[in-house]
Amino acid sequence: METTTKNFTYSFTSSKTPEEIFEILQHIEQWWSGQYEETIKGESRKINDEFTFNAGGGVHYSKQKLVALIPGKRIVWLVTDSKLSFLNDTGEWIGTKISFDISTEDNKTKVSFTHDGLVPEIECYNSCSGGWMLYLQQLKKKLA
Repeated sequence: METTTKNFTYSFTSSKTPEEIFEILQHIEQWWSGQYEETIKGESRKINDEFTFNAGGGVHYSKQKLVALIPGKRIVWLVTDSKLSFLNDTGEWIGTKISFDISTEDNKTKVSFTHDGLVPEIECYNSCSGGWMLYLQQLKKKLA
């Protein structure tokens, strides 16, 4: 029996241009904040830039490296370190990829988010996908 692994994804459309959205996404603190006392340090402007994300008073720590950057179209970060203190395997995010794909659809801009490796089979899936929804719905409102 074959099993299919489904990564966590979320998409929405915006009236903003792909370039405007891309610029906001590169400034991590503009979209990955406002929920759990986040602290973001580092950059995400050019390939190999790294930033750390801390939230919830040490509950979530992760380090991301910018591995793909296509202006106005795509951003991909590789999670190089993580300590999620609420999990049995605190490093569950290590090696996963977080990405945004931006495209044009019916005179709107489509924003597609994927956390590649955040799948239902892992412990973090329910709480982490719930957390992502908070940030992504906030981003959707910001980009309306």
